[in-house]
Amino acid sequence: MSGGSVSQITAIFSDVGGVLGTNGWDRGSRQKASDEFSIDWLEFEDRHELVVTAFELGQLSLDEYLNRTVFYRPRSFNKEQFRDFMYAQSRSFPSSVSLYARLSAGRQCLMAALNNESLDLNLHRIEKFGLRKVFSVFFSSCFLGLKKPDAAIYSLALRLTQRPPEECLFIDDRALNVECASRCGMQTIHCQDPSQLEAQFRAAGVAF
Repeated sequence: MSGGSVSQITAIFSDVGGVLGTNGWDRGSRQKASDEFSIDWLEFEDRHELVVTAFELGQLSLDEYLNRTVFYRPRSFNKEQFRDFMYAQSRSFPSSVSLYARLSAGRQCLMAALNNESLDLNLHRIEKFGLRKVFSVFFSSCFLGLKKPDAAIYSLALRLTQRPPEECLFIDDRALNVECASRCGMQTIHCQDPSQLEAQFRAAGVAF
């Protein structure tokens, strides 16, 4: 944990991928798709990098994303098959979801998601992981038009919830996102091993 634990935690802002479940559409998942559907990896990844920002900011639908990265030419498979594969890459971490559910049930802190994700995958994962029972609000890049590690997304989340940053705890599996949240004054946890989350929460002074 970084940022100290002087102030009482009144709000928890958490990433989803790498903390509560697998990453939705990361490099590893795209590599699997390339192998599964015999897509040229370098071409696919190049096209993905050109559109991923718009995709995660909610400016590009999943259908448009697929048109630009995969279905710009005829394929031996269809969009439904590819979408199903994308969705199948999302798997929850039951122990993490259970831990967060306990925190939410305790009503000691505001529980908010703060993640980078495209609209369709975000909605799918909220439903599949049962996250509406965990979080009161979802500050997702596709809703806000902002992405981590841009300082603006942390600042906006703080303004919308009217919380002083020192009372907020941010959790993420990516070091850069954690560092930028810390620079905004938030307390932080770098989640490298979800099985250690409860101990990290307790070290931060979070009550269960």
